[in-house]
Amino acid sequence: MIDLYTWFTPNGRKVSLMLEECELEYTTHAIDIANDEQFTPEFLKISPNNKIPAIVDNDKGKSLMESGAIMMYLADKTGKFWPTDLENKWSTVEWLMFQMGGVGPMFGQCHHFTKYNPDKAPYAQDRYHDETKRLYGVMNERLSKSGFLACDEYTIADMAVWPWIARFDWQSVDLNEFPNVRRWYLEILDRPATRRGWNVPENEQEIPMP
Repeated sequence: MIDLYTWFTPNGRKVSLMLEECELEYTTHAIDIANDEQFTPEFLKISPNNKIPAIVDNDKGKSLMESGAIMMYLADKTGKFWPTDLENKWSTVEWLMFQMGGVGPMFGQCHHFTKYNPDKAPYAQDRYHDETKRLYGVMNERLSKSGFLACDEYTIADMAVWPWIARFDWQSVDLNEFPNVRRWYLEILDRPATRRGWNVPENEQEIPMP
């Protein structure tokens, strides 16, 4: 049994998608970041950086923070969604790090300046919106040559990126401008585990459609 501490954000949904895909038994603990629940002493024991998601694997007495590390751990635990041949294994790590170092922080700043603070800092708004679109272009080019980001099979790299693309409306991005990303987005959306993982913890956010 795994305890999942999370909220319905792109980072949180990465791990709920993975748990659903792997059909692992888990219990969800909602950490309402809007009410600063990530700063409670109990949560900080599990996630010292006060960020969701975090897990406790009770089978092994192991706790983990940082979504990318959690996904690699779950892939290693189950033997799923992380190819074993070296070329595709390291391609998966490469595109997972692309999400961790590029998509996550840049899209997050785009959300802040474009959705929550529009027209109050034009330089920042333009900077992060332009970088967001550049990253979409990188993915669109990659997906013109590959079924999924890392290779021709669905991996943890796709699961890490997909919840961020699912906020294209927050980023003022028209997904139809990036047809290969659109194709990939809709293909993953059709997976039952994607829809289940989106609703962890239970929430009323609809999955946007291009």
